[in-house]
Amino acid sequence: MKRYTLDIDHELCWGCRTCEVACKQETRTPDGLQIIRVSEAWPRTEQGGVDFIFHVHVCRHCDDPPCAEVCPEEAITKREDNIVLLDDAKCSGCRLCIDACPYEAISFDSARGIARKCNLCHHRIEKGLLPACADNVCLAHCIHLNEE
Repeated sequence: MKRYTLDIDHELCWGCRTCEVACKQETRTPDGLQIIRVSEAWPRTEQGGVDFIFHVHVCRHCDDPPCAEVCPEEAITKREDNIVLLDDAKCSGCRLCIDACPYEAISFDSARGIARKCNLCHHRIEKGLLPACADNVCLAHCIHLNEE
C-alpha cells in the first residue's frame, strides 16, 4: 500500500498564497477559516538585501499524529495510507488537537463549533489526482505530495 506525506520546502515559498486559494476552492470552507495558511515570519537581511521568510501551515500527516492522541472523541484517525482524517461528526470542539498540532495546522470553525484540518484531498488522491495545494498551483513549486 502507498503511504502519502506532504513535503514543503519553506525556503522556496515566496508567499503567493495560491495554495490557500486552491484549498479554499476545493474544500469550500467559509470565510475566515483556513485549512492551509501561509504566514510571513519576518524579513531578514541577506547578502545586503531584504529577504522575507514565509511558512506554510498545513497538516503534514504525521507518522504518529499528536492531534489524534489527545482527541477525547477519537475523531482523528490515521488511515493505512498515512492520511490523517478528522471526522466532523465526532468532533466535540474541545480544541485539544489545535494545541497539540506541531504545525499550527488545525483551525477552529466557530460557526460549526468544530476543528477543521487538511484531509490531503483524499477524494482527489483516490482518483489519481494531486491534492489541490500541490497540483501545480504553487508558483514556487514548494509543495509536493510524496508517495512511498
